[in-house]
Amino acid sequence: MGDTLVPGPQTNKTALVTGANRGIGFAIARQLAELEITVLAGVRNDASAASATAAFGKIGVNVQPVILDVANVAALPSALKDIEQRHAPIDILVNNAAILIDGPGGFDASLFDMTDETFRLTWETNVLAPAAIIRTLLPGMIARGYGRVVNVSSLAGQLAGMGSGFPAYRISKTALNALTRIAAAEAGRGDVKVNACSPGWVRTGMGGPEASRLPEKGAETPVWLATLPLDGPTGGFFEDKKAVPW
Repeated sequence: MGDTLVPGPQTNKTALVTGANRGIGFAIARQLAELEITVLAGVRNDASAASATAAFGKIGVNVQPVILDVANVAALPSALKDIEQRHAPIDILVNNAAILIDGPGGFDASLFDMTDETFRLTWETNVLAPAAIIRTLLPGMIARGYGRVVNVSSLAGQLAGMGSGFPAYRISKTALNALTRIAAAEAGRGDVKVNACSPGWVRTGMGGPEASRLPEKGAETPVWLATLPLDGPTGGFFEDKKAVPW
């Protein structure tokens, strides 16, 4: 289904990509900018903004960093309203920012080793922040009659194949998938689409050096979902531009 869809004209659209100063987020922002979309790169602080400005400038793409600290959930609505006032209404949202801090043992971490603090921090960044951003920006998309929301999830949150290991991260991504379904249902069936995707195992700070994919490959499906045409899907979960089970 996905491979037959061709992105439509997006040159007059503004996109916000969270966690865009490195890794998959950086690659998503770059690829959207190369499609002549106006891209705002959400970063946590001034230092990250400066490094992102230098990095995007070095590769010759026009991406504007904006301060958006997803760890400060309470401040997100006002920060987003300020961003839209200073730049433009957000047409495309890519919720990419996330953390994986399960331990000890990383990918082998047990539920019985998970601390309340690990669970709380993971939940706030990976679930509460995307929810706050969607609640702030999606109504405007619905009112304007156009919007694309992409939640960068993971097969680690897939109930169909759920297992042990990194429990806080797994639970957060399952919740993000549920948020995707709820937001898509509330957005309706018009030209506002909300989807989730797995970028695959990507060679980033989170994925590690042994991962099989480069960030550029991991960005392909999020960018595809961010630029879906009118007849594209909504309320789905995708990897490599193909629907996967929840």
